[in-house]
Amino acid sequence: MILNTLKSIISIKDLRRKIIATLLLVLVYKFLSVIPIPGVNTTGLAAAIDGQKGLSFFSALMGGGLQNFSIILMGLSPYINAVIIIQLLGVIVPRIGDMQKEGEQGQKKITKMTRWLTLPIAFLQSYGMIILLNSLAGGTIIDVTNMNTVLMAMTIATAGTILLMWLGEVMTEYGISNGISIIIMAGVLSATPATIMGHIQTANYPLFAGLFIATLAIIYVIIKFTEGNRRIPIIYAKTGWEEKSYFPIKINQAGMIPIIFSISIVTFPAILGQILSQTTGGNAKAVGDMLQTYFSMQNPSWVFIGVYFALVLAFSFFYVSITFNTDQVAENIQKRGGYIPGVRPGEETATYLQKVSNHLNLFGGWFLALIAVLPYLLGKLLNQSVDLIISGAGLIIIVSVILDIIRRVDGEMKMFDYSKYK
Repeated sequence: MILNTLKSIISIKDLRRKIIATLLLVLVYKFLSVIPIPGVNTTGLAAAIDGQKGLSFFSALMGGGLQNFSIILMGLSPYINAVIIIQLLGVIVPRIGDMQKEGEQGQKKITKMTRWLTLPIAFLQSYGMIILLNSLAGGTIIDVTNMNTVLMAMTIATAGTILLMWLGEVMTEYGISNGISIIIMAGVLSATPATIMGHIQTANYPLFAGLFIATLAIIYVIIKFTEGNRRIPIIYAKTGWEEKSYFPIKINQAGMIPIIFSISIVTFPAILGQILSQTTGGNAKAVGDMLQTYFSMQNPSWVFIGVYFALVLAFSFFYVSITFNTDQVAENIQKRGGYIPGVRPGEETATYLQKVSNHLNLFGGWFLALIAVLPYLLGKLLNQSVDLIISGAGLIIIVSVILDIIRRVDGEMKMFDYSKYK
């Protein structure tokens, strides 16, 4: 069955071309992640950040090259931050909100604004990341007193982020799925072999087997949860007869977006705390120590877990409120002569759909948030660090991206089968 499917995929020229393009572009991304910024000394960097679990996870999740101080040092983090800012401005600024509702043309304008906003964010964030990593390595990476060297490193790191963003867009255009998502998934998966080898080297095989089974079980639950939906019955009145149909609303309507947004925000206090704690003393150092105490991913506090949980839940509602326009859906149903049994067309239908969406999103948001904080909860309850083969947040991202790829491949194959009958 699987071999036949693979043969069918390979036999379709257009689909084969897209898969090969995606794989080649992923290789380009991995190549970029090992090219260090010129003029810096990376000796001892890996050892310096080896204990910084949160920083390493953040880098992997954003597609960065932290271990090598690479030209894509920050990954897609500035781009993700720009997306968050534009989405928030869409709620506050009416003009941007109108752009988000203008369909394809409006989306092009939003994309252009996001690109331009990414540039200054990347430049500012590069300074903080360079100072942080240099401090962790004991000041051996770069001479921060030489502003020419620092500006050069900041410019290269900023250009690396823009290059990675462009690579993701090229992958989206010529590849099989969303390029940004694939880069993020590749970043998450790149840390998996090291995690597996770490468990094997400890020779604690019963623990490794238990974590492996637990990871597979979580993957199964995530797949069922991601594919789950509630089907709203709709009746379309035709001439002399009625046609019954369904409008599906997914339980996980936001996908992996809340996880990515939340990680981008919840790791910032710890990074800021690392920078402030390097100061000589005073209030800045006290604030830095406090931020590291409460927002460390290496030893997460209940404050960190609570904030992370709340952010995932909040972003779930926020993202769905932007992407799922119940008024437009109700209007489209009414235009096609449809109605939901027991619900009046128009405004009442929109209200009903919004109510159903909120109920499902409450359950879906709680599930996403619970999976995201699960390793930290287990660590607190068991009073020891619990590292799954892949983190809960990483699993949600991987499952979401792979399911999207499967759907797109299936769509391409169906389109190919249809073209044979033309």
